[in-house]
This record gives sequence, C-alpha cells and structure tokens, in this order.
Amino acid sequence: MDQDDLISTLNTLVETSRDGEEGFRTSADHANDAQLKSLFQNRAESCAAAVRELEQIVVAHGGKPSESSTVSGTLHRRWIDIKSMITGRDDHAILDEAERGEDVAVAGYRKALTQGLPDDVQALVERQYQGVLRNHDQIKQLRNQMRASS
Repeated sequence: MDQDDLISTLNTLVETSRDGEEGFRTSADHANDAQLKSLFQNRAESCAAAVRELEQIVVAHGGKPSESSTVSGTLHRRWIDIKSMITGRDDHAILDEAERGEDVAVAGYRKALTQGLPDDVQALVERQYQGVLRNHDQIKQLRNQMRASS
C-alpha cells in the first residue's frame, strides 16, 4: 500500500469515527433513559479517542487528517433528529438508528483491514475494530431487550 492510499484509508476511518462520535452525541441528546444517555455519551468519547489516534497516525505518515464527517453520517444524524421528533424521542427508535450507524462503521473498518495496512497500523485498526464490534453488539442487545419488554 502506498502512502497516499494509506492516508486515504486512515482518513476514511477518521470520518467514520467522527460520524460515530457525532451520532452518539445526537443519540444522547435525544434519549430519555438516563443510562442510555450515559452509554451514548461514553461511546461518543470512545469514538473521539479513536479519531485522535487515527489523526496521529495520519500525521506520522505525512498526511493531513480529515477535518469533517461524511455526508451520509450527517444525513443519518438529521434522520435521528427527525425520527425523534416524529416518534416522541422513543429510545427504541434511537437504538435502531444507532445500530444502523454502527453497521456502517463495522463495514468501514472491515474494508480497511483488507487493504494491506502496515503492521503497526493494522494492529491499531484491528483494536479499534474490536471496539466498534463491541459498540454494535451492545447497542443491538439493548435494542432487542427494549423490544422484548415492549
């Protein structure tokens, strides 16, 4: 993998992680349940830490970190806003949307892991990918529990 491809791949993950951070913050803003709100805030902080790690690697490899999130991530957050207004800030609907966002993150990290990253970068991306999987699985489990109790 050449430097330009590496930086592009890493910046895609920066944008994906920034989408996660902003998406979890939006979800926290709309959640009713205090524990769910806290979980989303915690996950937003984890995503922010991932962004900082990725940005450091981009700089270390001579690149300029991306400063934005993706258009699809922005649209997804607006959809959460609209859906929350329509459903009356329903926590189940917010969990559905959070899981959908995590599906995108899982796919993005999986793709990056197949790109032939340098060993040190591969280890970092793999570690972050495991965190994304934990986020996804926890959100899905909470959604399923909420669905079963309804």
